[in-house]
Parts: sequence; structure tokens; C-alpha cells
Amino acid sequence: MDIAIAGCGYVGLVTGVCLAEAGHDVACIDIDHRKVLQLKQGNPSMYEPGLKELLKRNLEQGRIHFHVNGAAVYPGADVLMIAVGTPQQADGQADLQYVFQAAKEMAIKAKPGAVLVVKSTVPVGTGDQLDRLIHQELGRNEPLSIASNPEFLREGSAISDTLRADRLVIGAETKAVLDQLEAMYADFHLPVVKTDRKSAEMIKYASNAFLATKISFMNEIASICEKTGADVEWVAQGMGLDQRIGSSFLRAGIGYGGSCFPKDTNALVQIAGHVSHDFELLKAVIKVNNEQKASFIRSIQERLGPNLEGQRIALLGLSFKPNTDDMREAPSIPIAHELHHLGAELVAYDPVATCKAARELPDQVFFAQTIAEAIKDTHAVCILTEWADIQAFPLSAYKEWMRQPLIFDGRNCHTLESAERAGVEYHSIGRRPVSPVYM
Repeated sequence: MDIAIAGCGYVGLVTGVCLAEAGHDVACIDIDHRKVLQLKQGNPSMYEPGLKELLKRNLEQGRIHFHVNGAAVYPGADVLMIAVGTPQQADGQADLQYVFQAAKEMAIKAKPGAVLVVKSTVPVGTGDQLDRLIHQELGRNEPLSIASNPEFLREGSAISDTLRADRLVIGAETKAVLDQLEAMYADFHLPVVKTDRKSAEMIKYASNAFLATKISFMNEIASICEKTGADVEWVAQGMGLDQRIGSSFLRAGIGYGGSCFPKDTNALVQIAGHVSHDFELLKAVIKVNNEQKASFIRSIQERLGPNLEGQRIALLGLSFKPNTDDMREAPSIPIAHELHHLGAELVAYDPVATCKAARELPDQVFFAQTIAEAIKDTHAVCILTEWADIQAFPLSAYKEWMRQPLIFDGRNCHTLESAERAGVEYHSIGRRPVSPVYM
């Protein structure tokens, strides 16, 4: 099929290269001239394992193309896909201006029989709004089918999540459109959920809200564990073996971040409010997540004192999760700003997110090239992202490089036993502290 995708951000680019890999002819459109030029040269604007290699292969084979204007490619497309951003507004609602703008441009040029697919995360009923916009306000004479095809990509494993997804969700109002989009993904051999548009739109929000709920639930359990002497790691293992619960997203830590969970949970609260439903459970999930960063700061102050003047603290890991350079809603941002406000001298390390982090963290933060450089002569270390190299860094090395081996692990990267063997002072989430006796 000939496929045109509006938006060369995370979702649009990953979807585009994967559909090209399946043999489709894909045209990706973005208004950012610099980004388009980089993509034509095989250089994606974000870090994602495997993406650059897949992009270059499909560029060489002529299956993917990049443009700053879709006017030349929209008329020939069988499927027109919207994958633009839906940023959060001040009140928590999704900003749909880019979705509507892309839809208008596509509707004017789309050929008869084409399908317009919304890949962006949008509130329930957006597909109906687009249908009215295209056929009533714009007065398009030829019918243009509108479908919903939400994405479920995890940054750091987006290629695998596309090619080997748990499920493919397609929402449309006719069987013909459902079958056409299923055929587009046929080479992926995925389980398919075919439903109406509104249900497909809701599946995306409900899925992210439920995963966020699991995270906040475990963080609440972790707080109780710290006060009762239980170990949240054992609790999570015991819970996760129950097939009704599952082990994923039961890791206690400093809370979720990224481009999806914070935005989508807030948006779903707003969607519920518009139909006069007070989503109390999800509001509590958001509150707990916000509190996790404050709780982490308090644990540092309890050990080092309320005023951190003269304290040199290392931040290990800055992106919101490993295997990505995405800093959107990363817990490191509010933690760094609060530590700086309290007077701490900060040095930070991340294997790939340094450039993006420099735009988000206080100007006074020093960025180290290695973990050893970051922790040298520090009074404390905060582990904020569970990158593989941070987890593999020997705990014994903290004693060698730091003024005092004091670690606050916001991701529970190490076992308590390994901390005891290394002779470091170790504070984690939902577990007892390890406090060696210094001679």
C-alpha cells in the first residue's frame, strides 16, 4: 500500500519505518525542515535502539521518503495516518490543534476510497469530530473513512513493540475499513482487536491509566513496607506470580514519567469530567506519583539535613527510563531542581540523554562523562534511571570514589545483600536501609 504519515516524531517515525520494513511505500511528512533533512540522511532525532539501522535500510531500498509538505503525496495515498503530538494543556486536556490541522490538509487532497487513520492519542469521540469536520465544515463531497489505530509503544523497545506487539487495535465503523487496515499490518502477524472508533480510542487511555495505577499502587505498598519492615521486592515477586496480577509494572520507585502516562492519566480525568464522572481512583494515582519525588527528597534530607548547602550530590540516570534520551516528565527534573533549591552542588551522568537534560536541569549542574567522574568526591549519589551500565557499576567502587559511600537508589537497582557486602550505606524504595558501621 501507499501510506502517508503526518508527523515524524516518536510514533510516526517508528510506525513509518516498520511499515516500510513490511514492504509498503511510506511517505513521512513533518513541518520541521531540519528534522526532515536529518531523516533523509538516515539520522533520527531521538535515540531508540535499532531505529537508525532500520531507517537506513529502508531509505537505501527506497521504501521510505520524507517531506515537509504533504500536498504532493496525500493524493496518492491509500492510507493517511495522523501521528502528530497531542500535548497536554494547562487544564490537563489534550491539545488537538495539530490533529485537526493535519486532518484538514489530508481531507482536501485524499483520493476516493482512502482511509484516514488517527494514530495519535486522542480523547474519545475525536474520530466523530473529524468526520463532521471533513464532511460538514469542509464540505468534502467524496466520503473519507475515519479510523482509530492507537499505538502502544514503549520507548526503548519501540521497534519490537511494533513488529511483535501484544495486540493490534483498529477502530472503524465499517467492516471494509477494518479489513483494509488489518491487511496493512498482515506481515506483522499480530492478534487483532477490531472494534468501533470510540472503543479503540478508549482502549489506549484505559491501558495507560491501568499501568500507571499498578505503578502508584506498588509505590503505596512500598511506603507501608518501609514503615512495617516488609520488603517490597519480595512482595512484588509474590504478587506477580499470580497470573491474575502479573509481574510487569510492579516495580516500586520514584514514579512514572515520559510522554504518555502523565499526559494520558490527566487527559482521562478530564474526559471523565466532561461526562460528569469524578474519576477519584485515577486522581489518587496521579497524586501518589507526584508525591514519590517529594518523598525521595525527604529521605535525603532526613539523612543529610534540611539544608544541603555544601553537599555535593551525583545524579545517575536522567532520562525518564533506560534506553531512551526522552526527558519528558522525567523524575530527574523536579528532583534536580529541588536539590539545587536546597543548596546542593549537583553533578549528573546519563549515557545518552545529556544534551536534552541540559535544557531541563538547573544551569549550575555539571555533566560528567562517566559514572566514576560523576560520583568522585560526592557526599551522596541518587540513582534515578536504571540504565544497564549504572546497574552494573560495582557498589564497591562507590567506596573508592565518594567522600562517603551514601547511595539513594530510586529504582532499586541493587540487592540489600550486595550493599551489605560492599559496605555502603544504601537507601532504596520500600526496603530497609543498609547502614554499615564505620570504623
